Amino acid sequence: QVQLVESGGGLVQPGGSLRLSCAASGFTLDYYAIGWFRQAPGKEREGVSCISSSDGSTYYADSVKGRFTISRDNAKNTVYLQMNSLKPEDTAVYYCHAHIPPDDYWGQGTQVTVSS
Repeated sequence: QVQLVESGGGLVQPGGSLRLSCAASGFTLDYYAIGWFRQAPGKEREGVSCISSSDGSTYYADSVKGRFTISRDNAKNTVYLQMNSLKPEDTAVYYCHAHIPPDDYWGQGTQVTVSS
């Protein structure tokens, strides 16, 4: 049974940092690209970052480039999102995602709130 479980969210002040984790089970994570998405209240879900399965290449949305870093620990079957210099506009529920044909899998999400 494929499962993605996010953790690491919380309340942080502007300029602070958080590290999100996405623990995978039921499949071998390094065989598939894994993405992080976020959804703020009243807004559509948007892509934040992803890491490829083949060469570990990464993608970042312009809004987080230079502040967020995605990485993968294959031994722990876990993907991380290190978030630095957080801004109030980063406030959202963050989800990890895997496309394992023919299905899409999402975690339950973890809330990130950036506020003073």
